[in-house]
Amino acid sequence: MKPLTAAAALLCCLAPAHAGDGISTDRPDFVESSQVVGKGRFQLETGLARERSGDAAGNRLRVDSTPTLLRLGVSETLELRIETDGHLRSRSEAPAASRVTRERGFADTSLGVKWHMQDGDEAAGRPAVAWLLHVDVDTGSAAFRGSGLRPSLRVVGEWELDGAMSVGAMGGIALDRDTDSGRFATGILAVTAGKSWTDRFRTFVELAGRQLAPSRHGGSVVSVDAGTAYLLSPTVQVDAVVSRGITHTSPDWEFGAGLSIRF
Repeated sequence: MKPLTAAAALLCCLAPAHAGDGISTDRPDFVESSQVVGKGRFQLETGLARERSGDAAGNRLRVDSTPTLLRLGVSETLELRIETDGHLRSRSEAPAASRVTRERGFADTSLGVKWHMQDGDEAAGRPAVAWLLHVDVDTGSAAFRGSGLRPSLRVVGEWELDGAMSVGAMGGIALDRDTDSGRFATGILAVTAGKSWTDRFRTFVELAGRQLAPSRHGGSVVSVDAGTAYLLSPTVQVDAVVSRGITHTSPDWEFGAGLSIRF
Protein backbone atom coordinates (compact mmCIF):
# COMPACT_ATOMS: atom_id res chain seq x y z
CA MET A 1 0.00 0.00 0.00
CA LYS A 2 2.96 2.37 0.30
CA PRO A 3 3.06 3.22 -3.44
CA LEU A 4 -0.70 3.86 -3.42
CA THR A 5 -0.44 6.03 -0.32
CA ALA A 6 2.25 8.12 -1.98
CA ALA A 7 0.19 8.40 -5.17
CA ALA A 8 -2.87 9.47 -3.20
CA ALA A 9 -0.92 12.15 -1.38
CA LEU A 10 0.54 13.47 -4.64
CA LEU A 11 -2.83 13.56 -6.41
CA CYS A 12 -4.44 15.29 -3.43
CA CYS A 13 -1.88 18.06 -3.71
CA LEU A 14 -2.41 18.41 -7.47
CA ALA A 15 -6.22 18.29 -7.49
CA PRO A 16 -8.00 21.53 -6.59
CA ALA A 17 -10.92 21.53 -4.18
CA HIS A 18 -14.38 21.94 -5.70
CA ALA A 19 -17.72 22.76 -4.24
CA GLY A 20 -20.97 21.70 -5.84
CA ASP A 21 -22.62 18.35 -6.42
CA GLY A 22 -22.06 15.49 -3.99
CA ILE A 23 -19.94 12.40 -4.12
CA SER A 24 -20.83 9.50 -6.44
CA THR A 25 -18.95 6.28 -5.68
CA ASP A 26 -18.25 2.96 -7.37
CA ARG A 27 -18.47 1.13 -4.04
CA PRO A 28 -19.94 -0.70 -2.19
CA ASP A 29 -21.93 -2.52 -4.92
CA PHE A 30 -20.24 -4.49 -7.73
CA VAL A 31 -22.00 -2.57 -10.52
CA GLU A 32 -19.95 0.55 -11.18
CA SER A 33 -21.46 4.03 -11.22
CA SER A 34 -21.92 5.64 -14.64
CA GLN A 35 -20.60 8.95 -13.23
CA VAL A 36 -17.03 10.25 -13.31
CA VAL A 37 -15.49 12.49 -10.67
CA GLY A 38 -15.17 15.60 -12.89
CA LYS A 39 -12.22 17.57 -14.24
CA GLY A 40 -9.50 18.25 -11.70
CA ARG A 41 -11.19 16.26 -8.95
CA PHE A 42 -9.65 13.37 -7.03
CA GLN A 43 -11.54 10.66 -5.18
CA LEU A 44 -10.33 7.96 -2.79
CA GLU A 45 -12.52 4.90 -2.14
CA THR A 46 -11.16 2.35 0.31
CA GLY A 47 -12.27 -0.18 2.90
CA LEU A 48 -11.84 -3.49 4.67
CA ALA A 49 -13.22 -6.78 3.34
CA ARG A 50 -13.32 -10.40 4.42
CA GLU A 51 -14.16 -13.57 2.44
CA ARG A 52 -15.06 -16.87 4.09
CA SER A 53 -15.45 -20.26 2.40
CA GLY A 54 -15.73 -23.87 3.52
CA ASP A 55 -16.77 -27.33 2.40
CA ALA A 56 -18.26 -30.52 3.83
CA ALA A 57 -14.81 -31.96 4.50
CA GLY A 58 -14.07 -29.16 6.95
CA ASN A 59 -11.65 -27.24 4.73
CA ARG A 60 -11.84 -23.52 5.46
CA LEU A 61 -10.48 -20.42 3.75
CA ARG A 62 -10.51 -16.83 4.99
CA VAL A 63 -9.11 -13.87 3.06
CA ASP A 64 -8.86 -10.33 4.43
CA SER A 65 -8.19 -7.43 2.05
CA THR A 66 -8.10 -3.64 1.83
CA PRO A 67 -9.77 -2.80 -1.51
CA THR A 68 -8.77 0.67 -2.72
CA LEU A 69 -9.72 2.73 -5.77
CA LEU A 70 -8.11 6.04 -6.74
CA ARG A 71 -9.97 8.19 -9.31
CA LEU A 72 -8.63 11.34 -11.01
CA GLY A 73 -10.81 13.39 -13.37
CA VAL A 74 -9.08 14.58 -16.53
CA SER A 75 -12.26 16.04 -18.08
CA GLU A 76 -15.97 16.24 -17.29
CA THR A 77 -16.49 12.87 -19.04
CA LEU A 78 -13.18 11.02 -18.47
CA GLU A 79 -11.28 9.78 -15.43
CA LEU A 80 -8.11 7.78 -14.77
CA ARG A 81 -8.23 4.95 -12.23
CA ILE A 82 -5.86 2.88 -10.08
CA GLU A 83 -7.44 -0.07 -8.27
CA THR A 84 -6.17 -2.87 -6.04
CA ASP A 85 -7.30 -5.26 -3.31
CA GLY A 86 -4.41 -3.85 -1.32
CA HIS A 87 -2.87 -5.80 1.51
CA LEU A 88 -4.03 -9.43 1.61
CA ARG A 89 -3.95 -11.94 4.43
CA SER A 90 -5.21 -15.48 3.91
CA ARG A 91 -5.69 -18.42 6.25
CA SER A 92 -6.54 -21.87 4.89
CA GLU A 93 -7.31 -24.83 7.12
CA ALA A 94 -7.32 -28.48 6.00
CA PRO A 95 -8.26 -30.72 8.96
CA ALA A 96 -7.70 -33.96 7.01
CA ALA A 97 -4.05 -33.03 6.53
CA SER A 98 -3.76 -31.33 9.94
CA ARG A 99 -2.48 -28.28 8.12
CA VAL A 100 -3.03 -24.55 8.49
CA THR A 101 -1.47 -22.28 5.85
CA ARG A 102 -1.10 -18.53 6.20
CA GLU A 103 -0.06 -16.05 3.52
CA ARG A 104 0.47 -12.30 3.61
CA GLY A 105 1.26 -9.90 0.81
CA PHE A 106 -0.11 -7.43 -1.72
CA ALA A 107 -2.61 -7.82 -4.52
CA ASP A 108 -2.08 -6.96 -8.18
CA THR A 109 -2.79 -3.44 -9.42
CA SER A 110 -5.36 -2.51 -12.07
CA LEU A 111 -4.91 0.59 -14.26
CA GLY A 112 -7.98 1.92 -16.00
CA VAL A 113 -10.04 4.65 -17.56
CA LYS A 114 -13.77 5.45 -17.36
CA TRP A 115 -15.66 7.37 -20.06
CA HIS A 116 -19.08 8.80 -19.25
CA MET A 117 -20.72 8.46 -22.67
CA GLN A 118 -24.14 9.99 -22.00
CA ASP A 119 -26.29 11.51 -19.27
CA GLY A 120 -29.54 9.89 -18.25
CA ASP A 121 -33.01 11.29 -18.89
CA GLU A 122 -35.64 10.03 -16.44
CA ALA A 123 -38.56 11.45 -18.41
CA ALA A 124 -37.44 9.76 -21.63
CA GLY A 125 -36.34 6.55 -19.91
CA ARG A 126 -32.80 7.02 -21.22
CA PRO A 127 -30.01 5.55 -19.07
CA ALA A 128 -26.77 7.21 -18.10
CA VAL A 129 -24.01 5.17 -19.78
CA ALA A 130 -20.30 4.71 -19.12
CA TRP A 131 -17.54 2.49 -20.46
CA LEU A 132 -14.62 1.18 -18.37
CA LEU A 133 -11.37 -0.22 -19.73
CA HIS A 134 -8.98 -1.77 -17.20
CA VAL A 135 -5.74 -3.75 -17.34
CA ASP A 136 -4.71 -5.87 -14.35
CA VAL A 137 -0.92 -5.88 -13.94
CA ASP A 138 0.99 -8.66 -12.16
CA THR A 139 2.52 -6.43 -9.47
CA GLY A 140 1.39 -8.42 -6.44
CA SER A 141 3.20 -10.69 -4.01
CA ALA A 142 4.01 -14.20 -5.26
CA ALA A 143 1.15 -15.86 -3.34
CA PHE A 144 -1.47 -13.53 -4.87
CA ARG A 145 -0.01 -12.56 -8.24
CA GLY A 146 -1.86 -13.15 -11.49
CA SER A 147 -0.25 -14.03 -14.82
CA GLY A 148 0.75 -11.16 -17.10
CA LEU A 149 -1.51 -8.36 -18.29
CA ARG A 150 -5.27 -9.10 -18.08
CA PRO A 151 -7.51 -6.52 -19.79
CA SER A 152 -11.24 -6.09 -19.25
CA LEU A 153 -13.98 -3.99 -20.87
CA ARG A 154 -17.29 -3.15 -19.17
CA VAL A 155 -20.32 -1.05 -20.00
CA VAL A 156 -22.69 0.36 -17.36
CA GLY A 157 -26.24 1.67 -17.70
CA GLU A 158 -28.16 3.44 -14.90
CA TRP A 159 -31.87 4.31 -14.89
CA GLU A 160 -33.47 6.73 -12.42
CA LEU A 161 -37.05 5.69 -11.54
CA ASP A 162 -39.97 7.18 -9.63
CA GLY A 163 -39.91 6.99 -5.84
CA ALA A 164 -36.16 7.63 -5.52
CA MET A 165 -35.50 4.19 -7.01
CA SER A 166 -32.70 3.37 -9.44
CA VAL A 167 -31.58 0.36 -11.45
CA GLY A 168 -28.12 -0.33 -12.80
CA ALA A 169 -26.77 -3.03 -15.08
CA MET A 170 -23.22 -3.89 -16.09
CA GLY A 171 -21.89 -6.33 -18.66
CA GLY A 172 -18.42 -7.00 -19.91
CA ILE A 173 -15.62 -9.34 -20.86
CA ALA A 174 -12.23 -10.01 -19.27
CA LEU A 175 -9.18 -11.80 -20.64
CA ASP A 176 -7.23 -13.94 -18.18
CA ARG A 177 -4.39 -16.42 -18.44
CA ASP A 178 -3.41 -19.72 -16.84
CA THR A 179 -0.32 -21.89 -17.14
CA ASP A 180 -2.12 -24.81 -18.83
CA SER A 181 -4.26 -23.28 -21.59
CA GLY A 182 -2.90 -19.75 -21.96
CA ARG A 183 -5.37 -16.91 -22.50
CA PHE A 184 -9.10 -17.36 -22.01
CA ALA A 185 -12.13 -15.08 -21.81
CA THR A 186 -14.61 -14.72 -18.95
CA GLY A 187 -17.90 -12.84 -18.83
CA ILE A 188 -19.17 -10.18 -16.42
CA LEU A 189 -22.88 -9.55 -15.84
CA ALA A 190 -24.60 -7.86 -12.89
CA VAL A 191 -27.73 -5.90 -12.02
CA THR A 192 -28.46 -3.76 -8.98
CA ALA A 193 -31.54 -2.01 -7.60
CA GLY A 194 -31.25 0.86 -5.13
CA LYS A 195 -33.41 3.24 -3.15
CA SER A 196 -32.55 6.59 -1.62
CA TRP A 197 -34.49 6.84 1.65
CA THR A 198 -33.20 10.34 2.40
CA ASP A 199 -30.72 12.73 0.81
CA ARG A 200 -28.00 10.98 2.81
CA PHE A 201 -29.04 7.34 3.16
CA ARG A 202 -29.48 4.68 0.47
CA THR A 203 -29.66 0.90 0.26
CA PHE A 204 -29.30 -1.63 -2.55
CA VAL A 205 -29.66 -5.29 -3.50
CA GLU A 206 -27.72 -6.88 -6.31
CA LEU A 207 -27.11 -10.03 -8.34
CA ALA A 208 -23.45 -10.00 -9.32
CA GLY A 209 -21.83 -12.31 -11.85
CA ARG A 210 -18.26 -11.27 -11.14
CA GLN A 211 -16.81 -14.05 -13.29
CA LEU A 212 -18.74 -16.25 -15.74
CA ALA A 213 -16.45 -19.06 -16.84
CA PRO A 214 -16.35 -22.87 -17.27
CA SER A 215 -14.98 -24.98 -14.44
CA ARG A 216 -11.65 -25.51 -16.21
CA HIS A 217 -11.06 -21.76 -15.92
CA GLY A 218 -12.11 -21.35 -12.30
CA GLY A 219 -15.87 -21.59 -12.69
CA SER A 220 -18.50 -18.88 -12.27
CA VAL A 221 -18.36 -16.54 -9.29
CA VAL A 222 -21.90 -15.27 -8.63
CA SER A 223 -23.29 -13.67 -5.48
CA VAL A 224 -26.36 -11.96 -4.05
CA ASP A 225 -25.35 -8.70 -2.36
CA ALA A 226 -27.05 -6.22 -0.06
CA GLY A 227 -25.65 -3.01 1.36
CA THR A 228 -26.03 0.56 2.43
CA ALA A 229 -24.25 3.88 2.08
CA TYR A 230 -24.52 7.04 4.18
CA LEU A 231 -23.25 10.54 3.40
CA LEU A 232 -21.46 12.14 6.33
CA SER A 233 -21.10 15.25 4.17
CA PRO A 234 -21.50 16.01 0.45
CA THR A 235 -17.95 14.74 -0.13
CA VAL A 236 -17.59 11.92 2.45
CA GLN A 237 -19.42 8.58 2.41
CA VAL A 238 -19.34 5.48 4.62
CA ASP A 239 -20.77 2.14 3.50
CA ALA A 240 -21.27 -1.53 4.35
CA VAL A 241 -22.06 -4.62 2.26
CA VAL A 242 -22.65 -8.35 2.72
CA SER A 243 -22.56 -10.95 -0.07
CA ARG A 244 -23.70 -14.56 -0.23
CA GLY A 245 -22.15 -16.80 -2.89
CA ILE A 246 -24.63 -18.88 -4.90
CA THR A 247 -22.21 -21.02 -6.95
CA HIS A 248 -19.84 -23.62 -5.55
CA THR A 249 -16.81 -21.69 -6.80
CA SER A 250 -17.88 -18.45 -5.09
CA PRO A 251 -16.84 -17.45 -1.56
CA ASP A 252 -19.59 -18.49 0.86
CA TRP A 253 -19.74 -15.06 2.47
CA GLU A 254 -18.15 -11.67 1.93
CA PHE A 255 -18.33 -8.71 4.31
CA GLY A 256 -17.08 -5.20 3.74
CA ALA A 257 -17.09 -1.66 5.11
CA GLY A 258 -15.66 1.40 3.46
CA LEU A 259 -14.92 5.09 3.35
CA SER A 260 -14.93 7.35 0.29
CA ILE A 261 -13.67 10.94 0.14
CA ARG A 262 -13.89 13.40 -2.73
CA PHE A 263 -11.32 16.21 -3.02
